[in-house]
Amino acid sequence: MADETYLIAGLGNPGPRYQQNRHNVGFMFLDWFADQHNHNFSVSRWKAEIARLSWQRRSLILCKPMSFMNQSGGPVAGVCRYFSIAPNRVLVVHDDIDMKFGRIKLTHGGGAGGHNGIRSIAQQLGDTEFFRLKIGIGRPGDDHSDPRMAVESFVLADFSREQRQFLDERFEQLSKGLGFFMDGDLGRARTLLNSLKQ
Repeated sequence: MADETYLIAGLGNPGPRYQQNRHNVGFMFLDWFADQHNHNFSVSRWKAEIARLSWQRRSLILCKPMSFMNQSGGPVAGVCRYFSIAPNRVLVVHDDIDMKFGRIKLTHGGGAGGHNGIRSIAQQLGDTEFFRLKIGIGRPGDDHSDPRMAVESFVLADFSREQRQFLDERFEQLSKGLGFFMDGDLGRARTLLNSLKQ
């Protein structure tokens, strides 16, 4: 039923050029999650790659907008309208430059915080009451990066090999937290996910 369907949207930019970028950590998590559940993404009518599966006794749709980060809202809103998914059953996984690398934070509603992908989704849904799973990527100067690097260049630069290995390990914990989220246990989900700090 529609009221049992959840959407998890991972944000990023399409194409091999951006695949390992910090800005693409939302895509990275969904790719990892789909692989863990033996599902593949397929192209959809909404300018997004989607995968549909059953998890935690719920129908779950994974969505990777292929419209580039700043226009993520169109594909996400299109999928939500077609499957009658309310904003409070939408979780958007995205990078956060204002958090240290590896820190995780689950939030509900609020502003875009300067993130253009989140702003686009709020505009296209006409609602801010969706959940956000923020993954900290740090700022220029963190983790031996050049402190003089422009923010735009930093988010479009690749994670180091060590950082990718760390993220793959962290994704295991994210998945566990999302299990609580899908069960409706927001308190337990927040307790676990928001305790993940680098």
